[in-house]
Amino acid sequence: MRLWEFPDEYVIEPTDGSSSSPLAVSRADDGVPECSSLRVPKIRTIFGVVGMLKLVAGSYLIVISERECVGSYLGHPIFKISSLKVLPCDHSLKNSSAEQKKVETEFSGLISVAERTYGLYFSYDTNLTLSAQRLHDLGDESKLLPLWRQAEPRFLWNNYMLEVLIDNKLDPYLLPVVQGNILNFQAAIGKDIIEVTLIARRCTRRNGTRMWRRGADPDGYVANFVESEQIVHLNGFTTSFVQVRGSMPFLWEQIVNLTYKPKFEIVKPEDAPQVAERHFLDLRKKYGFVLAVDLVNKHGGEGRLSEKFASAMQHIISDDVRYLHFDFHKICGHIHFERLSILYDQIADFLEKSGYLFLNEKDEKIKEQIGVVRTNCIDCLDRTNVTQSMIGRRMLEIQLRRIGVFGAEETISSHPNFDESFKIFSHVQLFSVFSVGQSWDDISIQYSGTPALKGDFVRCGQRTAQGILKDGWNALARYYFNNFSDGIKQDAIDLLHGHYIVSVSRDMTPPSQTGGLENIASFPLALSLVLAGFYFSMMSLWQVRYDLRHLFFSIIWASLTVAIAAFVRANGRIFCNRPRLHKPRH
Repeated sequence: MRLWEFPDEYVIEPTDGSSSSPLAVSRADDGVPECSSLRVPKIRTIFGVVGMLKLVAGSYLIVISERECVGSYLGHPIFKISSLKVLPCDHSLKNSSAEQKKVETEFSGLISVAERTYGLYFSYDTNLTLSAQRLHDLGDESKLLPLWRQAEPRFLWNNYMLEVLIDNKLDPYLLPVVQGNILNFQAAIGKDIIEVTLIARRCTRRNGTRMWRRGADPDGYVANFVESEQIVHLNGFTTSFVQVRGSMPFLWEQIVNLTYKPKFEIVKPEDAPQVAERHFLDLRKKYGFVLAVDLVNKHGGEGRLSEKFASAMQHIISDDVRYLHFDFHKICGHIHFERLSILYDQIADFLEKSGYLFLNEKDEKIKEQIGVVRTNCIDCLDRTNVTQSMIGRRMLEIQLRRIGVFGAEETISSHPNFDESFKIFSHVQLFSVFSVGQSWDDISIQYSGTPALKGDFVRCGQRTAQGILKDGWNALARYYFNNFSDGIKQDAIDLLHGHYIVSVSRDMTPPSQTGGLENIASFPLALSLVLAGFYFSMMSLWQVRYDLRHLFFSIIWASLTVAIAAFVRANGRIFCNRPRLHKPRH
């Protein structure tokens, strides 16, 4: 598309030969889009319109400024968004009050976070929000609808941002975007060339950062819910296998307070059965049979959560919904992940029952998936990643046997080149490698901001000293992000997805102004005072041998240092970077 930037409006012109009228967005008023006549050209190339957001006094148009092709999905090109551009339509701010301008500046700063959002994908030709099975099952009438009308709202990242364009009936400019990760690779097995595609779709209903989005909301939507699909193309055949992950489906929190591992807090424990029931009813409607595999510890704080989960499931377990607890750390420890075969033996019958999608050369459905494994640990990252990778590997072997590529006893390990490709590929898809410039493992970056742990096992098939050291570094990085940067990131996510809607009547107070001590609390300042106090204490002690009066000064400085440190420890929450738009539930 061509973007023409005029002093009073933006004009977007399609360049694909379509008959669509150009789109004009006013910069002077509320940014209402409409069709426009073209004038003197001033060209910038863009690749799609993500949507619009309205704040206190202005609107903001978000467009795709850079993209890269990363493969195909069912024969259609897939693009990853390399860069977004936020175009302000805020000329009306000139006539706004100083208070409105201040609030607008803070909110627009949150919107600019969209330009740094990673793991966004789109296709002009097919719907990435739907699995291969759901796409195949679409009726003829549904297949004729625009892509946004076909989309699964749970996985439509720009669902809220598209509303203004939808209201103005601008179908040609409505481009569905998903957040997650999409990767594929090809490998030779004998004379056959196999193509494997892995797609992870992240749900937007309760999305956010690791510590600030835990558990479920009252409607049963859980944090870090991800649908992972494994698709195989070979000799005209197509197979697809879907797994899901998500936080434990009841109300619980873990509020950061400067401690390394904050306590788990169960909110409204009496509501847990109802919330869990809503969650599994939704899964049942969308996926069929459900097997919930709980990987958390049976002791400590995790044990309390696991006990509540198991208790809530007692009211839900039926022929359609099963629950299985597998104490990952007790059985596998931190190095013996091969013991996951114990878990596989326990769920093999369910996997055989639930099956997978199998399409023949004529695109006819020979077999379908009628159930799903739902896996969780605490973060739904590390233990969940290893477990889902194991299940995906076993199912891929079953699929290849069905197609006829593998013999009855043949495994992926029988083909070293293919085995290596699959290990690396599974790590890229399921795990997090903290490299913003690469496409590795966006799922974990989006949720925790760091690499996932235990990645060496998936890459190498065993734990390594280097992997353990890297896990330690990543754990420290998580601590920093959780305590000192994720609050602003969470606010930006809530704003982009409509979890917090700006209202002129209530938003005259900037998000940063919360009042009280929290408004002035500064951890860097407190840390500087503690270090300064420690320094002066030591210097005074050093001078005691020359003058005993310095012992008194040393005690004073040490007392101040201890007092400041104790105050910060006791009030850790207010010194953290906390979300301002939504408060904790307790």
